Amino acid sequence: MTQQQPPVPILISNVRVFDAVWSGLTPPTSVLIQDRRIAAIGTQGSPEGTAVIEGGGRVLIPGLTDAHVHLFAAGTSLAGLTTGATGTGYYHALAAAGQMLMRGFTTVRDMAGDVASLRQVLDAGTFPGPRIYPSQAAISQTSGHGDFSHVYEDANTFSCGAHARAEQIGFLRVADGRDQVLAAVREQLKKGASQIKVMAGGGVASAYDPLDVLQYTPDELRAAVEAATDWGTYVCAHVYNDEGIRRAIAAGIKSIEHGHLVNGPRTVKLMADEDVWLSTQPFLESDHEYPSAENTEKNKQVCEGVAHTFRWAREQGAKIAFGTDLLLEPEKAGLQNEMLTRLSTDFGFKPAEALRIATSGNAELFRLSGERDPYKAARLGQITEGAWADVLLVEGDPTQDLTVLGDPDKNLAVIIKDGRIYKNTLG
Repeated sequence: MTQQQPPVPILISNVRVFDAVWSGLTPPTSVLIQDRRIAAIGTQGSPEGTAVIEGGGRVLIPGLTDAHVHLFAAGTSLAGLTTGATGTGYYHALAAAGQMLMRGFTTVRDMAGDVASLRQVLDAGTFPGPRIYPSQAAISQTSGHGDFSHVYEDANTFSCGAHARAEQIGFLRVADGRDQVLAAVREQLKKGASQIKVMAGGGVASAYDPLDVLQYTPDELRAAVEAATDWGTYVCAHVYNDEGIRRAIAAGIKSIEHGHLVNGPRTVKLMADEDVWLSTQPFLESDHEYPSAENTEKNKQVCEGVAHTFRWAREQGAKIAFGTDLLLEPEKAGLQNEMLTRLSTDFGFKPAEALRIATSGNAELFRLSGERDPYKAARLGQITEGAWADVLLVEGDPTQDLTVLGDPDKNLAVIIKDGRIYKNTLG
């Protein structure tokens, strides 16, 4: 994919900078952006032809990041994704990416969906959207959280027929046994995955698996880790309960997605001791709606565990990543910003602490992709010299009041990603 010509240099003057390395703001200063990176902070000069934005004392922060999105499913319903024409999912993903950027999210980790090609288009500057760390298809056992076949259909292992629709469109991959898991992981890496996601426990939206069940044997999980490690990257695991988390950690998995049903601090302490990330979401029960009473009850159980999970993670010193996991309800996509503000308003984080989690903190997790990291040439999630030029100019001070980020249309005066201006209300 051909990259567009480098954008013109940009000087943002008279701004207070939250660099996401420490918690405070700098005195009024200037930030020079050149060649898609932060070229200088506090400079008095700029190259000829520089575009100047007068910050007026506003706060400049790094672009927001989201560690758990589903671009391929964010802009469409389950029926639209599984029964619509194949191409519609890609168009919806492209639109969802542009909307996400305009909410201030400049980097996301996609946790299921065929988005590697979308990443290339967005990185080339052809369309607006965030940087993407693709997982490609999430990998599931038969009857697991990623098995959306009908109950009357044979399992893939026994069937010579077509795969379920979710597999046909590259959203999920059902694989059983060491050999199939190895092949499934390698398939996603071939398609451009920067990390791998497996389903290691029951889920809310899926039809066949209660929340307490374990998914994938230790050997199957180790197979996924071995294949990913050979490519210099890591595995994430969807799992809620203690035993599933412990099994995943023992297999070498580095990121636990969700974890809302941990039963006390012991498992979270193990995560901290083993340097395993908790990539979790500040869910409220109203965030999702389900057609069946069973799925609704599972959603209630998960949401009741959110506050405990956050509290134990903080007390035990676990590494926390922020994500939203919004999918299949396009009308709720705008909750992404509100969910970020809940870290402060509902779950006990100081505003600057929450903001650091959603910028430089998530970026530390993303770097586990190693050589598969598509953005390893510079730092993400911070405003320091040499870092990627992804910044937001904010009306108000989110280090004191995170809720200003809940209204991006009103309070994001400037959005710059990869050194390009995508929004500027200041002229």
